[in-house]
Amino acid sequence: MRRKSRMFQDPRFLKQSSLVILIFQTSSLVLMMRYSRTVASDGPRYLSSTAVVIAELLKIITCSLLVFMQEAQSSVSSFLSVLHRDIVSKPMDNVKIVVPAALYTIQNNLLFLALSNLDAATYQVTYQLKILTTALFSVILLQKKLDSTKWLSLVLLFVGVALVQLPAGAKSETTAITAITEATGHSMTSQIIGLVAVLCACFSSGFAGVYFEKILKGTQQSLWMRNIQLGILGALTGLFGVFVSDGEKVSKDGFFQGYNYVVWIVISLHALGGLVIAAVIKYADNILKGFATSISIILSTVISYWFLHDFVPTSTFFLGALLVMIATFLYGWERKPPVSTSTTRV
Repeated sequence: MRRKSRMFQDPRFLKQSSLVILIFQTSSLVLMMRYSRTVASDGPRYLSSTAVVIAELLKIITCSLLVFMQEAQSSVSSFLSVLHRDIVSKPMDNVKIVVPAALYTIQNNLLFLALSNLDAATYQVTYQLKILTTALFSVILLQKKLDSTKWLSLVLLFVGVALVQLPAGAKSETTAITAITEATGHSMTSQIIGLVAVLCACFSSGFAGVYFEKILKGTQQSLWMRNIQLGILGALTGLFGVFVSDGEKVSKDGFFQGYNYVVWIVISLHALGGLVIAAVIKYADNILKGFATSISIILSTVISYWFLHDFVPTSTFFLGALLVMIATFLYGWERKPPVSTSTTRV
């Protein structure tokens, strides 16, 4: 027992476990979302807007249990008092959270739309542009200063994503459209819709993250309590989206139309995966996160080609993906202060 407890406390074991969890979450969610949006279905396909709402509700339940066990010491009265103290009694705080909650809900819907139109490999590489948007919003809203290495990484990131979007070496525009359609089963219009959805999700993610960081400075709420707050407002925003965009479909075939075990896996990964990442991220440094992103891109490329059969790799894709991986490492790399070699005479 002591040996096991020591193992779980070992920094090396925690880092390796964090790497595995980061890779699994980043890869499995994207691949399962893609599979769920493209697999043949007998009846109507599930509505992504409802899946986003269910994911938020599952997140609320999970975080509530964690708050109940950790902060409230498994006491119902203490749990209710914590909720009242951190959420009910702070209406202005809830108003501030509406903006990121709504943006995260929009972002989640956009990601479903993107993976309905793009293969997982192209999506994985393109979505790394959220690093660029987050950096830009940090400079604008938080007045953060980026060193030359980070600016170089952002340029490489932009060039890499641009290369990934290039047609597969076609001689003309018509040939390019035909090549993409025959290789992936997607029209150029579908590709453009997916690309626009990813780009909008990147801007939404970047702004929401930076805005969230700005309004959270000085607050004392726990991670789980903050996620309950975000989840409640996100679920309400999501329900409004269901009513506006899919109200007729829901009234005709029901809220849970098209749901199967694959959809529930996607929802679980979407809701719980982010919480798991939040829990282990403190054990993963920037290099480890960059390494996990790179492996996730490689896994998505391999599985998209060999198993999902919706992706044909090209030389420009590999070059672009390589630049994105290098940019991810560069952006997370931090210079260590020089070690003084001077000695003091006695």
